Amino acid sequence: MHHLEVNVNKYIGYRLDKFVAENLTNISRSKIKSLIEKGLITVNKFKKDPDYKLELNDKISINQKTEESSKLLGEDIRLNIVYEDEDILIINKPAGLVVHPGAGNKSGTLVNALIHYCGNSLSTIGDKSRPGIVHRIDKDTSGLLVIAKNDSAHLNLAKQFEEHTINRKYIALCWGKLKPTAGKLVSLISRSNKNRIKMMSSKIKGKEAITNYKTIETYFDKKGDTYASLVECKLETGRTHQIRVHMTYLGNSIVGDDKYKKKYKKLKNIDMGIDSSISNLDRQFLHAKTLGFIHPTTNEEMIFSSILPQELNNLLKMLRNTSE
Repeated sequence: MHHLEVNVNKYIGYRLDKFVAENLTNISRSKIKSLIEKGLITVNKFKKDPDYKLELNDKISINQKTEESSKLLGEDIRLNIVYEDEDILIINKPAGLVVHPGAGNKSGTLVNALIHYCGNSLSTIGDKSRPGIVHRIDKDTSGLLVIAKNDSAHLNLAKQFEEHTINRKYIALCWGKLKPTAGKLVSLISRSNKNRIKMMSSKIKGKEAITNYKTIETYFDKKGDTYASLVECKLETGRTHQIRVHMTYLGNSIVGDDKYKKKYKKLKNIDMGIDSSISNLDRQFLHAKTLGFIHPTTNEEMIFSSILPQELNNLLKMLRNTSE
């Protein structure tokens, strides 16, 4: 990467982004725009907008050194590997681990762990910050992920996800009693109008999202009312926050999900121990339990299942003991 200083007197009146595009042919227009907006391309050492018009004796500095420092590094983070061969890895992700680097987290992610473990044998299709990543689960959701170790495996798996033929089942603990206790939720999911880091269910905009759900167990308070339900959700699509949004839409948000539930309220008529265990859960009770697909090379049907993490299992034991 390089640092350039250019005098622009032949280009007076040019837009800044157009001038850079003509003089740095190895960078895309969108990348140039991004470098200008980040202040890595400056005019007379000042940050400018991409549509700034060049003036006499302007001096443009192009500094791409920072791009080099943002190269992804491998980190020795423990991976729970369920299965591995030449083409794929199946990982059981713990809650609290972010899948790939993004704004605010350049390190400490599953991708950093994969780079350390796999070296260069990860697929390179898609975003540079996501080698090997075919699909994601949220930071505070645990469970199974398939990782592609080469591009042909990635393409094959991505097609299966696109065609919604992947078998994905999640276990969620939801507030209250679901009505009906089993069903199929179909809506559009898009970014929330009010909060850009949240998603919302909509009838008019977004991508189609389909969740099949059924209640497996219910938990009763001292009066005999249902205060929580254990639910299995089978995904036909995999939109961002899909289960969390759909359960909230149904009126039964997921226990421990602070983003999609109003502040935790103390529950009446239930055991104090359960009340404090739920309020101290520092994750949402959502676990990607089952993952099934066709192997990209052998065409063999594969299905993986994982047990609930200990903190979720312990909570369920408490709920069962007090609901009997």
